[in-house]
Parts: sequence; structure tokens; C-alpha cells
Amino acid sequence: MSRSRLHVTMPRVVALGALLLTTVVVPQSDAGATTAVAVPVAQVAERQIAAPATFTHPGVLVSRPQLDFVRSRVNAGAQPWKGAYDQMMASALASLSRTPKPRAIVECGSYSNPNNGCTDERQDALAAYTLALTWYVGGDSRYAEKAIQIMDAWSATIRDHTNSNAPLQAAWAASSWPRAAEIIRYTYSGWSSTGVNRFGTMLRNVYLPEIINGNATSNGNWELSMMEATLGISVFLEDRASYDRAVAKFRDRLPAFLYLTTDGAYPRGPVGSSIDTRAEVVSYWHGQQQFSDGLSQETCRDFTHTGYGISAISHVAETLRHQGQDIYPEIQDRLRHALGFHAKYELGDAVPSSLCGGSLTLGLGPVTEVAFNALSNRRGIAMTRTQQLTERQRPAGTNYLFVAWETLTHAGNPS
Repeated sequence: MSRSRLHVTMPRVVALGALLLTTVVVPQSDAGATTAVAVPVAQVAERQIAAPATFTHPGVLVSRPQLDFVRSRVNAGAQPWKGAYDQMMASALASLSRTPKPRAIVECGSYSNPNNGCTDERQDALAAYTLALTWYVGGDSRYAEKAIQIMDAWSATIRDHTNSNAPLQAAWAASSWPRAAEIIRYTYSGWSSTGVNRFGTMLRNVYLPEIINGNATSNGNWELSMMEATLGISVFLEDRASYDRAVAKFRDRLPAFLYLTTDGAYPRGPVGSSIDTRAEVVSYWHGQQQFSDGLSQETCRDFTHTGYGISAISHVAETLRHQGQDIYPEIQDRLRHALGFHAKYELGDAVPSSLCGGSLTLGLGPVTEVAFNALSNRRGIAMTRTQQLTERQRPAGTNYLFVAWETLTHAGNPS
């Protein structure tokens, strides 16, 4: 490797938030209606989340109970799961004739220019995840074997990522690899110990050093994706120090990406950066001068990159929940406001002149299912505009970067 940036610190004891609250305001819609209800103090306070004593597998984005629910719905021909499954099966990512294209050095410049293995790596990682899902839902071992072939090919070959987009490229690929590996390793007996160990070595030596320290001055979707990937790798490797570091950095980054009026007159700058004055924050937030609940640091850049960040946030929260640490109560207001805020403009609401000069670049992407299921279906928060957008986009497919098949895996999933 040309890099050696792995630096792990001891986990912080987090003591932010209103530690003495005994009630919480639970939002009832995207529009902002609220109701105060009594809840245990532990659900309100931001608390320390440490790596579990025993990890749950498979437990990166999807769990076995979730997968069992999906399989039962697809086998019953129920919608929207059957339609989502058919969509996945029609994708080239599910093809049994796929030939992996590993490289020793993946070189990715800004916007993948140059693109020396960037698309191949991302799509092979997504294909491994797609094939793992296909194996579990459909029960055909050929798909598990094809996933193994792809993972083994890359783990035997890749040594490094280079050029300016190396951290983001590594994060996108390393968000998908552990999802695939968790399903195959813990639900299929055909992956050799040699293959499993070599794959783990790849995650630890090639990907983790590239992403674990984050990137404080980049647009927020970078660091959020980097922490999603770090967390997934940590679960697969059962690496508690990396897990704790990912959670701490994720919590630091979240209020620098999604704004709530309770944060103050303007958003916080990213921890580890020198962005702290109002003028610096306005510049970092792409020139936006007025701040309202749910605005993202990248809203005025474009909705697509905003969607990357929102997706990574929901993926982190889902993985933490599978590991027995539900962070949704802590982040639900920030996340539900962001979803509702962006959904209404995707659905065609007029854009005020005070928002991004009255002009938005839309295209949020297939990124709402996980958070909508968690907040609306599991936590009972009415999210009218988010629901409208989510249902309009079904079945949610893939963005060919790190998001794939989330109507299939998370629509109405009670687990």
C-alpha cells in the first residue's frame, strides 16, 4: 500500500443533549406538527454507544429477520416486494455470467476522471451484494457461489486506491462489500476460510486506512459515506476500536450536514475543520444565507449528493440498530425534517427565492426507503411528503454507487 493512515483513538464518552428530559416531542408529519409524549430518559439523551460485546451477523444494513421477512413476502407474491425482486433479478448486477474485473490499483480522479477501475469496482461490489440477496431470497446456491467468485477475485488482487477521489471511491465500494460478505459468510457454508480471511485482510489493509480518519473539509456526503463503510467493515471484522471511532465521527458530522433550528442561528462547521464563522459556513453551504429545519449542507449544490449523505446516515443508523444500539431516537428529528424538506421539492412544490436563489437541482435518488421505514413504520412518525415520494419511486432500484434494492429490503419491514 502507498498509504498508512490508520489511526484509532480511544472512544469518547459522549455527553451532549438534554440529559434530564423525561419527555420528547414526537413529530407527527413532515409539515412539523408535534405531540409531547413521555418516554424513558435513555431514549432522549445522547448517550455513549460502544461496540457490542457480541456482534450480530448478518448485521450490516440488513439482518437475518429482515431477510426472512423479504423472502416470505417475495414467495407469497406480495407487493411491492415481488416487483422489487423482479427488478433486481432483471439487473445485470444479478447475472450469473458476470465476470469480475479486479485491479491492483484503482485510480479515481474527481468525478471519476480518470476512471481506472472505479466503475468496475463499485459495480462488482454491488453485484456481490445483489447476488447475496438473490441467494438468500431465492435459495439458489449458484448466486452465492458467484458472489464468492467476485469477492475472492478482488481480495486476491486489489492493493490500493489513488488520485483525488480515492477516499470516496473506497467508501462507496466498502459500503457494499461488507453487506455481501455478511450475508454469504453467515448464511452459506461454501465460502472457504481462506477466502473469508483474505477478504477480511483486504477490508482491513486496503479500505480501512483510506476512510477511517474521515475528511472534515469535503462536502458532507464524503465523510458520512466513509463512516458508513468504516462501520460495516468494523462489524465484519468485529473491530471494536474502529466501530467506536466510526460512531463518534458520525455523530460529529451529522449536525454539520443536516440543520435544525435548535443548533443555533447557523449550522455548525465540521469537527476537525476551521469552518466556524457564519461567513465560512455560508460558503461551505454553497451560498445559502437562510437556514431552516431539514436543510442540508449540499442542498444548494444538488439533491443527488444530498441524497448520498441522507442514505449513508440511514445505513449507519440501521446497522447500529442491528448491533443492539438504536440511534434513531437521537437523530429522528434531524433525519425526518431532512426527508420531508427535500421530498416536497422533488414532488414539485414551488421553490422560494430565499432557498438557493430560487433554483434547485433535483434528483434525490432511491434513498428514502430505509429511513422512511425506520421512522414512519417502526417509530410511528407520520411523514406525508416522504411517503408520497417513496411510494412514487417504488420499486427503488440502484444508483450504481452504493445504494441498491431498498424497496426489496426495507419497505414495510418490521424487523
